[in-house]
Amino acid sequence: MSMMQRDLGYGQASSNGFSSGMSGMPMGIPLQMYEAQSPGNKLYFGLVTLTIQVIFCFTFSQSKLDMTSAADTDSSSIYNFYVGVALMMFVGFGYLMTFLKAYGLGAVGFTMLITCLGVEWAIILECYMGKGELSIDFMSLLNGNFAVAAVLISFGGLIGKISPLQVVVVTIFELTCYVANKVYFLKQYDSSPLILDCGGTIIIHVFGAYFGLAACKVLGPPHKDKLNAANYTSDLFSLIGTVFLWLFWPSFVAGGLPGGAQQTTALINTVIALASSTVITFALTQILEGGKLSTVPIQNATLAGGVSIGAAANLVDPFGAAVVGTMAGALSTWGFIKSPLFGDVDTCGIHNLHGMPGLLGGVFSVLVPHFYKNTGIVTGHQFAGLAGTLAIAIVTGVIGGIFLRMADLLEENPAMTKAAAMGMNPADLKPEPFSDSAHWATADDIPKSQAALVI
Repeated sequence: MSMMQRDLGYGQASSNGFSSGMSGMPMGIPLQMYEAQSPGNKLYFGLVTLTIQVIFCFTFSQSKLDMTSAADTDSSSIYNFYVGVALMMFVGFGYLMTFLKAYGLGAVGFTMLITCLGVEWAIILECYMGKGELSIDFMSLLNGNFAVAAVLISFGGLIGKISPLQVVVVTIFELTCYVANKVYFLKQYDSSPLILDCGGTIIIHVFGAYFGLAACKVLGPPHKDKLNAANYTSDLFSLIGTVFLWLFWPSFVAGGLPGGAQQTTALINTVIALASSTVITFALTQILEGGKLSTVPIQNATLAGGVSIGAAANLVDPFGAAVVGTMAGALSTWGFIKSPLFGDVDTCGIHNLHGMPGLLGGVFSVLVPHFYKNTGIVTGHQFAGLAGTLAIAIVTGVIGGIFLRMADLLEENPAMTKAAAMGMNPADLKPEPFSDSAHWATADDIPKSQAALVI
């Protein structure tokens, strides 16, 4: 979302000249035409989601618990890392995306749906693809949340523009592609993986960002964007998400490592990288914005250090972490203020927070063996993993975008054809983008575009 949009008030009346009533129904269109085939009256989402959960339940009947490491599950164990990562998913990502003034329910609610649906599906996929059996331990739960992070990153680009059914479609499809890339291309379950990436810089952030951006490009810009804006309250809620993500990001980076020196190194370096990106974000925002701080970079670019350091957090020293964090914060801040790419389709700016910093961190990990000894990184393999993951993300993202368009056609209001024949704008029958009222039963005081306020 561009910086200017956050300062806009209510939009103008719809371009076809029809005003709308308080319900959001365009006046001049027969009530029965609007309501009888309204997407909100179709049950595809509920039926599909119910069917998927029944299938998951049956699949879990074939599972077994792996208790070989149960004795190690104590107050300082992997469980604490799992809780931290889960908080990042539910609270961090969910509230970070509440900056949209009329989409708070969708931001938190759909984040919860993606997380729960995605963790179940990711556990099943990774166990079968990586281990050949549905054997579940705490690492399975942690890996499930890591996988969901990729989908939530993509959702940041799509948020406000897709229906609940499309949320389910992108979750199921993207996770399938993500796990296949992780297991079969990056070989993370082999004794000699193609790349080292303890914090998911390449595996999660690069994949999630460019899958989401490719899907966004296929879908195209929304037909309306009057509500693609923030207000004072929504910005405050979004900063709550920023703080949660900042605090628990070290768990995200180091949680998958075995206890010991490397895990401790990763925890320390992640904090230093986050602190560095935060300081540079505050400094550059004030300079680039002509004397005042702006909210968007502070909500997002402060986290860029955590994105970039992930691939090498357990392999470098604090100086390396500080430099990478500073560079990531500067790059992300510039991206959010200047919005050089994807600004017309990228709702949350995932290219600026996850895409560019992810590529920066991936390139840094390729160069790590030239600055540090005995890292275990093979430069050629690391570069191949970065380039290959980027290509796979873009290709599968395009395919995912096509699936999203197909799901949209499934839910399309047949009355749109009649409206076009009557000389009306068919887009007026589509749900209002960036508004909870499109898919949620909301309170009357939900912010509305001006077109929805004119009687």
